[in-house]
Amino acid sequence: MSYRFRKHYSPDEARALLPEVREWLKQLQQIRRGLQHVDSRLTQILDAGEDVGGSNVNQMVRYVADLNKVLAEFRSREIQIKDIERGLLDFPAIVGGREVFLCWEQDEDDIEFWHELDTGYAGREKL
Repeated sequence: MSYRFRKHYSPDEARALLPEVREWLKQLQQIRRGLQHVDSRLTQILDAGEDVGGSNVNQMVRYVADLNKVLAEFRSREIQIKDIERGLLDFPAIVGGREVFLCWEQDEDDIEFWHELDTGYAGREKL
């Protein structure tokens, strides 16, 4: 059988990653807020007709580098980020012989749901 993903998580494997995943999500959320702040400052500077450069641009570059570093943690494990602010993630898995996603949101204590690859959050079913 041909699968879309190389890595498939059992519920226990995905649960074991939750402490790290929670930390990565927290970092992503902080970086996103920082990027929004710097973007707002740069927009004000540009709107005022001033030259952009220096510390604001350097800070933006650092945020983008940090963002890519954290995103690489998810990418290397084939964990799908569906919504950064909600902390909504999908872990590729095999359930009932079918390739599906284990679905988890950061406010949930455990991984208790799954859905088909093409149904998304609305198609969540209890494990």
